[in-house]
Amino acid sequence: MTNISDEQTVEILNTLVQVHNDRIEGYETATNEIEDADLKTLFCRFIETSMSCKADLVTHLRQLGGTPVEGTKLAFKFFKVWMEVKAAFSGNDRKMILDSCEYGEDMAVGTYKQVITDNLQNFTEDQKIMLKTQHLLIKSDHDTIKGLRDALLEANL
Repeated sequence: MTNISDEQTVEILNTLVQVHNDRIEGYETATNEIEDADLKTLFCRFIETSMSCKADLVTHLRQLGGTPVEGTKLAFKFFKVWMEVKAAFSGNDRKMILDSCEYGEDMAVGTYKQVITDNLQNFTEDQKIMLKTQHLLIKSDHDTIKGLRDALLEANL
């Protein structure tokens, strides 16, 4: 393990906490705005995934003496996405909803990928396992959204 400070590790883990804060807030907004029962169920599952991942991250942060971030500091990136989603809900455009959700999921997967690519050597074995597992969970959610969107596109051909 390369020596980086606990402070740097806390900062990196907090970046991922922010990702989950954004996902939770975004999908909570979505479930309140949409009528599609299947999407509501799916978005609730995604909220549960992020709540679980966030709880694990917070445990590791506290072990390092860190304080988990509150709110959504990455919101400037996700705010636009979720406003587009909200606008799509008013017209209940399923393709637009799925496109916007996929964009948000791309951001989440990309953040995890960057952390793992750039910093994995800086984490303990337990932290590495947690990060890789969470990355797979987020990637699976992304792929679910993409699959729904692609199926909708194929059905409309």
